[in-house]
Amino acid sequence: MKIYTWEDMEDIVKAVKEKKIIAFPTDTVYGVGVLFGDLDALSRLKQAKHRPEEKPIPMMISSIAQIGQIAEVSERTKRLIDALMPGGLTVVVKLKDPISRQYTNGKDTIALRMPDSGPLLELIEKAGGPMMVTSANMSGEPTALTFEDALAQLGHIDGIVKGECHDLMASTIVDCTTDAFVILRHGAIPAEKIQNVL
Repeated sequence: MKIYTWEDMEDIVKAVKEKKIIAFPTDTVYGVGVLFGDLDALSRLKQAKHRPEEKPIPMMISSIAQIGQIAEVSERTKRLIDALMPGGLTVVVKLKDPISRQYTNGKDTIALRMPDSGPLLELIEKAGGPMMVTSANMSGEPTALTFEDALAQLGHIDGIVKGECHDLMASTIVDCTTDAFVILRHGAIPAEKIQNVL
């Protein structure tokens, strides 16, 4: 287990490129992830969390432009993304055909988020992202809000970046795959704010 700070950015980027499992503070809660593009790394991430194999891992991106390469986005969804990303919003959208469904456990949808965190966006960009990122806790256990929380639950992974989260609340998840947008999880962005945008 290696402990980093954001000042160790080059070392963190190197570790992520080497397909290592790294936890880090986000704008919402502590996250843990691997670089997109390696199914073995994704499987190891699920095993490290004891996450059910059939439960897909969300994707974290470093720019809104990346969304068009990964997913089909309606004008209404684009309005939501433009207004609330980066930030504590996760959108569930239709996956584009070139992306293997092995990354989404056979599902035709994927959950996408762009964090409001300069260092984390820099990491994803420099690693050649995107990254597959989920909350830094053991499956079914309380969400990790601090470095100490993440270390206590995931002390067996490759590395953890020491830092602080801001919202201390998981992102709001919105299913954008049907005309009636549905909030799947209430979180950092209030429902009223989403409704106002729409």
